[in-house]
Amino acid sequence: MKNVVWANGVLRTENEPVITAFNHGFTVGDGIFETIGVRNGRPFALSRHLARLQYSAERMGMRVIDKAQIHDGVAAVMSEGSGQLTRLRVTVTSGPGPMGTLRGTADPTVVVVGGDPPPPRTCHAVRAPWKRNERSAITGIKTTSYAENVVLATYADSKGADEAILSNTHGHLCEGTSTNIFMEMGGEIVTPPLASGCLPGIVRGLALEWGARAGIPVRVAAPGELAMAVLDEVASGVAFAAVTSAVRGVQMISKLDGAPVLTGPMLKALSELFESNAAVDPDPAPPRGNSG
Repeated sequence: MKNVVWANGVLRTENEPVITAFNHGFTVGDGIFETIGVRNGRPFALSRHLARLQYSAERMGMRVIDKAQIHDGVAAVMSEGSGQLTRLRVTVTSGPGPMGTLRGTADPTVVVVGGDPPPPRTCHAVRAPWKRNERSAITGIKTTSYAENVVLATYADSKGADEAILSNTHGHLCEGTSTNIFMEMGGEIVTPPLASGCLPGIVRGLALEWGARAGIPVRVAAPGELAMAVLDEVASGVAFAAVTSAVRGVQMISKLDGAPVLTGPMLKALSELFESNAAVDPDPAPPRGNSG
């Protein structure tokens, strides 16, 4: 099917222009976004995604997000998609601005799009030669200033992979280009802390919450606990790894740097738990605290 587009209150045709040449999201990447998986005909964890979108807006110094407007856009796109959509993307930019980095005073531009690309069935990962800057002004938020991740994804593709795993500037395990990472090692599952510079992923948070509630030994690592070298243990079969994202769920890494790797039994159990809970609770309430 064709992609479905809603922009600033109106459904549009797929190729209809929706921004001006001076939109700050286009000229300097001054915007934020959320990618939302669609499960069983419903956008999954929409409340959590919109809460994170608001957090991103606050970090960017943008205006308060009009959640009611975005709910209307999501509903319109889902209805137009007639049950065929597999994911949504909500993008908010600061709107038209001057020819420079400072914003103007225009209203934000809000766009919701839906499409039906199939979710990735496997994760073939490579170690990236670059590092994530855990001290960046935009660390931990989903901004449209995404060129770094485009370079990383292109690098992974050139190696026959679909995800690149990064360390931070201290050499600690951080995250994937568009995923969080979980390690099964020493009889437990651990994931890098937010202090590493990783994104506070929606599925990451749910995997931690639901896994702990079900008695699976899963936790956030202490800062500096996971060196990038732990991936050597995955390559040797001593440890196991999985990635999480809105479209992947909890997905095992089946290849690392071109070589097959084994699947961990606890990570598999966590993945199955996530799928079963997500089917029952399509919009889990946002947490009150911060998942490390």
